[in-house]
Amino acid sequence: MPKLSAGLLMFHERDGDLEVLLVHPGGPFFRNKDAGAWTIPKGEPDEGEDLLEAARREFQEEIGVTLEGPFLPLTPVKQKGGKIVHAWAVRGDCNTFAIKPNTFTLEWPPGSGRTREFPEIDYAAFFPLDEARQKINSAQVAFLDELTSLDDR
Repeated sequence: MPKLSAGLLMFHERDGDLEVLLVHPGGPFFRNKDAGAWTIPKGEPDEGEDLLEAARREFQEEIGVTLEGPFLPLTPVKQKGGKIVHAWAVRGDCNTFAIKPNTFTLEWPPGSGRTREFPEIDYAAFFPLDEARQKINSAQVAFLDELTSLDDR
């Protein structure tokens, strides 16, 4: 069974242009990566957890903002590693400089026996769609394309 992930694609308009919130994963593996490394705020659901509730929980944990919706369902995508990402678009705004993400523990350097704590995300920012398409994980570009076609956004 493939791994699942659920997330929210927050969007707003600035000066008439659509912008989306993306996050850059924290930790040593993504430190020097930019294009294709950014993602929507997302995470794995707990066993039996409703996917939209998991997406809302993950967004609150990573961004520190609780969103009420309405939530517009997007077509799930399958990432290169096989993970299936479910997402919902939601209109909103937040102060990206005030984000205080959760942390995770990782043995670093590998094989050293030492563990270090890293933030789940190290940056969050709103990007216009053309720039977001360059930054986001390639499978998730479909979320941006679908967002632009939604009539009820």
